[in-house]
Amino acid sequence: MNLEKQNKSDDDIKKNKFTANNRYFTICIYTMFVIFFGAIIINLITSWNTTLKNIEKGLAVLMPFIIGALIAYILNPAVARFYKLFRDKCKIKSDALCKILAIITAYVLVIGIIVIVLFGVIPQIITSLTDLVNFIPTAAQQLYHFFDTLEERFPSLDTEVLRNTINNAIPNFINYAKDFAANMIPALYSISMSILKWVLNLFIAIMVSIYMLADKRPLVNSCKAVVYAFVPVKYIQLILEVSAEANRLFSSFIVGKAIDSTIIGVLCFVLMLILRLPYAVLISVIVGITNMIPYFGPFIGAIPSTIILLFISPLKAVIFVVMVFVLQQFDGLILGPKILGDSTGLKPLWIIFAITVGGSIAGVLGMFLGVPAVAFIRYLIQRLINHQLQKRDESLPEHLQPFEFDGTKH
Repeated sequence: MNLEKQNKSDDDIKKNKFTANNRYFTICIYTMFVIFFGAIIINLITSWNTTLKNIEKGLAVLMPFIIGALIAYILNPAVARFYKLFRDKCKIKSDALCKILAIITAYVLVIGIIVIVLFGVIPQIITSLTDLVNFIPTAAQQLYHFFDTLEERFPSLDTEVLRNTINNAIPNFINYAKDFAANMIPALYSISMSILKWVLNLFIAIMVSIYMLADKRPLVNSCKAVVYAFVPVKYIQLILEVSAEANRLFSSFIVGKAIDSTIIGVLCFVLMLILRLPYAVLISVIVGITNMIPYFGPFIGAIPSTIILLFISPLKAVIFVVMVFVLQQFDGLILGPKILGDSTGLKPLWIIFAITVGGSIAGVLGMFLGVPAVAFIRYLIQRLINHQLQKRDESLPEHLQPFEFDGTKH
């Protein structure tokens, strides 16, 4: 009897004993993580102004690294080309030496262009701007003469409103110039500190970009390792293909558009010298920079340039407008397709949509990056459509076969 009682007590102890269950433990851990991150997200949303300020502070701290990554991304195609040049043409066997020479050559080329711009173009731009400021009184007199001529030819036309607007604008401009001169010393101090900080950040960004270019393969391998470690196996190939396409779209568009705009700016300068139009350097820089914006860029740059020339000579302004129109046609029909090819694959309607939406979201930068961003979104949608169509491949008519990317089905 005692033995039976002992066995019963042992059974009761085993029943009441806590036993670990991995399944419930995992559920508890996931629940804690969901509650924790949910609380963080709710806190970030409820104190949105503080969140934005913290994001801005974080971006300010990380800005040298962001700029460095952007510089490395832009220079990477040039570094890759120089690397192949030193390895294949110059027959340099050392991989490290080819990489070092490629990075040095790319930076020397870019720094050389910047030096030429600083010491060759900027003084010309400053001279042109000074001439324009000095030309303001003459332009005002020309406007008065124009209004007098209008009144003589059309006596019933009332130009008093326009005259009063100009008379009020000139004193306001003079007062603004006086206030600006009075605040010049504090402004110069603030600008000097900003320039010093900017130069320091730029130096850090350049160093970061050099290290990123030198360690490009390890960085790419690290990113791939993260994908292989945390992404489900069936999505790994998809992530890699989408990332490669995003890189192709953005790099080919940015680099190609930069080359295209540089050529257009140089051609504009040469044509303006041939046609003997004034302010050739200033206007060519404006046209070259705004040409980075697809479709509307040349016309955006032509508007202020035409206004400048209109005060000097209406005939020269008309000649300039015709020249820009011809230059834009040459860029759109010949030069652009040669350099960019069909890098985005977007129709004109979608390019206009990308520029409009991108400009409303992020200004000029959004107008520029909106085109490759929309092209990438289009690529993702096409992949999704392609995936859904492949599920119904047997019942599809021939004219509704899935999209093809680069000659292969994904």
